[in-house]
Amino acid sequence: MEPGRKIYNNYGWYLRQKYQGKKVYKVIVDAGFTCPNRDGLKGYGGCTYCNVDSFTPEAARHLPSLAEQVEKGMARARHSYRAEKFIIYFQPNTNTYAPAEELKKLYDEALSVNSQDVVGLSVGTRPDCLDPEKIALLESYTGRLDVDLEMGMESIYDETLARINRGCTHADLEKALQLVENSPLEVCVHTIFGFPWESREMMLRYADVINRFPQIRFVKLHHLHIVEGSILGVHYKRKPFKLFTLEEYADFLCQFIPLLREDVVIQRLFGLADRELLIAPQWKLKRSEIQAYIDHALESNGIRQGAALSRAS
Repeated sequence: MEPGRKIYNNYGWYLRQKYQGKKVYKVIVDAGFTCPNRDGLKGYGGCTYCNVDSFTPEAARHLPSLAEQVEKGMARARHSYRAEKFIIYFQPNTNTYAPAEELKKLYDEALSVNSQDVVGLSVGTRPDCLDPEKIALLESYTGRLDVDLEMGMESIYDETLARINRGCTHADLEKALQLVENSPLEVCVHTIFGFPWESREMMLRYADVINRFPQIRFVKLHHLHIVEGSILGVHYKRKPFKLFTLEEYADFLCQFIPLLREDVVIQRLFGLADRELLIAPQWKLKRSEIQAYIDHALESNGIRQGAALSRAS
């Protein structure tokens, strides 16, 4: 197998092929957004699993301007990873939660730094914070950049979305996906596996929803982890509940990936909070070791993405 290629459709290989072998790195920027279920529009406290610091690297916090964040992020990536090209990634909170004209100023500022080395724009948001005007704004960048729109699906079940205080429904996601039907934007959806009230069979059905929408180009698959500063963290400390062990999660992925369309690019197979924030599950391995464990489990079981769909047809 060629270096960097895996038995599933992995993001690293995708980038290597798309950009002719150049090392492409995502630079995370924080534009200071909040969320509608944090500021009172839809609720307070945010999603119960969320502490925004848990998915924002320390180096990306507390910087005074987007331009400085991009400059420093690029410098780190060049030094540490020998990065050559960059995707500017608006990650923390809801990065379309403002009028389109304000969004344009923020995106333009971040994209103006060393623009000759920028190949992409990635914007993370909620499906209920999109409209045709914002979609048109993002599409306006596609003439010179690859633009991906990342939306939190989290669960396909409204009962779960209500229990985690998501503030939106699965129908909101489907409406947002309809907005980008036939769009040049590349859509990524984010899922969370392991809510204790969802059975394995329920979680495997996430693949059916992803497969149904050809506009979904990428996925980020995460296991539920509990972090300090979250509502779930408070509940877990009072009364711990069942979470995936690494062995159980790898086994679940061995069932899930064969159900997933072969053309969907998997950007991530798991999430991992900073050690000082993570409450559970404590797998006690480095990120690279977790990745290696899951990859070995998939390989040793002969897992092939989309294989179950091929057999069904």
